Amino acid sequence: MGGRVSRVFRNFNVENRARREISKEKPTPAPRHRTARQDTLADSPEIKEEVLRKDDRFLTLLKDVYVESRDPPVQVKDGGGEHLPSKQVEKRLTKLGHLEALDVKKVSKGKISLVEALTLLNNHKLQPQTWTAEKIAAEYSLELKDVNSLLEFFIPFSVLEFPKKPKKAITSHEPKKLT
Repeated sequence: MGGRVSRVFRNFNVENRARREISKEKPTPAPRHRTARQDTLADSPEIKEEVLRKDDRFLTLLKDVYVESRDPPVQVKDGGGEHLPSKQVEKRLTKLGHLEALDVKKVSKGKISLVEALTLLNNHKLQPQTWTAEKIAAEYSLELKDVNSLLEFFIPFSVLEFPKKPKKAITSHEPKKLT
């Protein structure tokens, strides 16, 4: 509601106010600082002549200057033990299930992909006697302590359906009599 009221006052007599502002005399500009007036000095003929005049003494000094640039020789460092050890990472093919399109194809040894993690957790949950921590460690090239931690702290979701409780049926529609 307030926007409508303010809009009415803002738009009231807009054209007349705009014509009045346009027809006003332009205000005189503020005086410029005196450093801005130095541009007029540059237009004087003496200054132009001084700038364009060549000084022979400076030209001879400039001809005597010779600059030669050379790069310093490249020093080759002796690699006696300064190289970082390059670790060759062994890769293994993943054990893909029915989610093959969603998973990566190669994984470093000692690591598993997301689909493999979900698969091994589900297998352990369904058949814990068959899929023990030792078998999982051997199957997926993992360390036993990592597998034990994985099985302890990560549990896949399980869906539980609770049976519906039967509702008591109303046998008669007769109201109870108070005695």
